[in-house]
Amino acid sequence: MSPTDTRANIQALHQLFEATWQRDMAENPLAATYYGERSFNHLWPDLSLAAEARAQAADQQALATLQALPRELLPAEEQLNRDLFEHLLQARLALHPLHAAAYSITARDGPQALNELAEIMPLATADDFSIWLQRLEGLPAYLSQFAELLERSARAGRTQPRLLMERVLPQLAMQRVEDATQSPFFSAFRQLPASIPADQAQALQTQARTLIGTQIVPAYHRFETFFRERYLPACRESVGIWDTPGGLDYYQNRIAHHTSSTMTAQQIHAIGLTEVARIHAEMQQVMDQLGFKGSKAAFFAQLRSDPQFYFDSPQALFAAYVMTAKQIEPELPRLFGRLPRTPYGVRPIPDTSAPNTTAAYYCGPSVDGTRAGYYYVNLYRPDMRPRYEIEVLTSHEAVPGHHLQIALAQEQRELPKFRRFLDCNAYIEGWALYAETLGYELGLYQDPYSRFGQLTYDMWRAVRLVVDTGLHAMHWSREQALQYFRDNAAKTEVDIVNEIDRYIGWPGQALSYKIGQLRMLALRAKAEAALGGVFDIRSYHDRVLEGGALPMDILEARLDRWLGEQQGRSHG
Repeated sequence: MSPTDTRANIQALHQLFEATWQRDMAENPLAATYYGERSFNHLWPDLSLAAEARAQAADQQALATLQALPRELLPAEEQLNRDLFEHLLQARLALHPLHAAAYSITARDGPQALNELAEIMPLATADDFSIWLQRLEGLPAYLSQFAELLERSARAGRTQPRLLMERVLPQLAMQRVEDATQSPFFSAFRQLPASIPADQAQALQTQARTLIGTQIVPAYHRFETFFRERYLPACRESVGIWDTPGGLDYYQNRIAHHTSSTMTAQQIHAIGLTEVARIHAEMQQVMDQLGFKGSKAAFFAQLRSDPQFYFDSPQALFAAYVMTAKQIEPELPRLFGRLPRTPYGVRPIPDTSAPNTTAAYYCGPSVDGTRAGYYYVNLYRPDMRPRYEIEVLTSHEAVPGHHLQIALAQEQRELPKFRRFLDCNAYIEGWALYAETLGYELGLYQDPYSRFGQLTYDMWRAVRLVVDTGLHAMHWSREQALQYFRDNAAKTEVDIVNEIDRYIGWPGQALSYKIGQLRMLALRAKAEAALGGVFDIRSYHDRVLEGGALPMDILEARLDRWLGEQQGRSHG
């Protein structure tokens, strides 16, 4: 190949990457806001059938353009970029006929909590607030489109379960206020930055109050009426995705997507049962260490009910999360040669979604570097948020888990944007669950109860393999899944209910954690066995993280090459 041909093909390839990225941002402005692509912050997605058809046609055209570029005229790293992009487009096209949009409302995500978008909108200047107001002007039309989407989905028999959707009603009720200043959408305007002149701030507040009172609140009234009178009665009684048209095909597609594997639901279910049994044995060792003579059920009951394990206030709980995060950070250089430059903060989960969502989650930084990453913690019901889970949860969501991995990926500006934000869940969640085990090497889990907390979280993800496949492929009932969770993990009842309802509404996503972690652990064990005394954990972790999130087979191939390089040096 000539250098000219190579350069031309690389240039054409990256032009396709960037054009598709910009199209994706225009098609999904909410994702654009999350990523920090500011040009789309005034827009909402187009949920029409015509927009869906346009997206599918554009994906087909992008794939044809990609496949017309000679792969052999690319260097190895660009071949990897090309192959990952091809896989991404093919996965989208395979998902198109499975009607994933039908399930885009859950008990924790959807139109009911769109005010939380303000958490990631840039809101520092008067212009920023004007853009947010411009977006809010389009919200009534977006709610109307969402209602049309749910109407189409209901006619086709593709709904969420009714018991799940009943949890949406109280959230919609929070949007139905008499006084516009009490709306969740007004929260961002309540105290504007001091840098905005007083007259401008007052004008923005007046505009917001009028817009919310005359347009947004009435739009939510209409949406709630539709939701209560039309959509909710059409929702299914069953909880598994198997009981929808094409549901099992959709579930198998989601399994492949979230686990980077070709495994069946039955195979994953069996892995889950094996892991549950293994972790039970480790739990028993901790109970023996504590001198507890009763059954696991009795020990779980004690953990769930003893006040010594809980905080009295949301403020005390929040302070404990912040303190734990700051205690971990100085220990990281022991395990990592390269750490992210992007900082992260700790924030409470907003009140509109806290009662219906998980114990914590992570929100990544913006691509332009103007927004830090954030570790969001749930302060709802502090009497149900155990102290002994704080170390393991922080390890997963902040460092060395999600923030460390995701911020590093986003900082690798030599990679095309789609690589820096690639959605490889088995890698992303597998890394975060693997990161929980690194707590031992970072000096965490010194207290036996905190060690039990780590095992509880490992068990939680093993239970997911059993209940997610049970619900969506094996006709399990919700109560059956809840009871299996209660019997096997010491999570509190509020977490157990929210988690099971999360799996019901989001088929397959819960499988990524444990499947990815098992691969991560196996890859490290392979490297340690191959290199013996010359194994360098910092160098190994840097190699795992340097290419961003990857399908697990590609990660293994990269690590195999690294192993060869390391062995060559040690024998040289």
